[in-house]
Amino acid sequence: MPRRVAITGFGQTHHAARRWDVNGLELIQEAVTRALRNAEMTLKDIDAFVIGNMDHFEGINYVDTWAVEGAGAFLKPIFKVTTGGTTGTTVAIAAYYHVASGMFDRVMAIGWEKNSESDTTGAIITCSDPVWDRFSYSGAIPSLAVEASAYMKKYGITERDAARVTVRDRGNAVNNPYAHLREAVSLEEVMNSPMLTEPIKLLDICPRSDGAAAVIFCSEEVIHNHPKTAWIHAVSVRHDTAWFGDIDYTRLWSLESAAKEAFLKAGIREPFKELDVCELY
Repeated sequence: MPRRVAITGFGQTHHAARRWDVNGLELIQEAVTRALRNAEMTLKDIDAFVIGNMDHFEGINYVDTWAVEGAGAFLKPIFKVTTGGTTGTTVAIAAYYHVASGMFDRVMAIGWEKNSESDTTGAIITCSDPVWDRFSYSGAIPSLAVEASAYMKKYGITERDAARVTVRDRGNAVNNPYAHLREAVSLEEVMNSPMLTEPIKLLDICPRSDGAAAVIFCSEEVIHNHPKTAWIHAVSVRHDTAWFGDIDYTRLWSLESAAKEAFLKAGIREPFKELDVCELY
């Protein structure tokens, strides 16, 4: 049986289009320092590190080695994971596994991006096969437009329905002091924003951001009634296929499968009634 694991510290940077005041290592160090302060710990307390980002965006190889000075992981176990846009969650789950396995008591999970120093458009198409898939995956916005079109057609969703999501999310961000965009928008503003690739409009999408976050995971044995403890009840990871031509754009089978397993582990029978917040990517 896995050990019980909890989050005891969290820190993040302020997110912005360009953080010219810091380099990548300093950006990571900013989040790590805040997490340690929040957990009332020092680097000496951390047994191991897990770090991840969309490394080909910044054009940095061996991020685990490159980031040692920013993470504070000198001569300590450090493990890099990358799963594209889901890397943040994968980093957290990997850190959980490190502690739940019994190998480590305190693990720092770090996620970061410095997109202002990268060519995301040129990099993201490398996730598709150059012969069989490049025609159907030509970058984030046009490819997501294909998904959106298929979903809208199957379920009768309108562009106005989709715009309501932007209005809701931008409204929530107003209350987050670390968010990149902290300005509410109206339904009409979203609908009237420039069309990028039909049906995706400018205000339907997120901007590229510079930012980092760090989370500290601890075993039950070392928590000692820590006042900021948040217990992990379940984790689950799923992927279906890397072949974009075979993907059902109208249904996320991987998400369904992962959610079912997580709910089962956590003893959740009626998610709509038992969960207060659900954040999806």
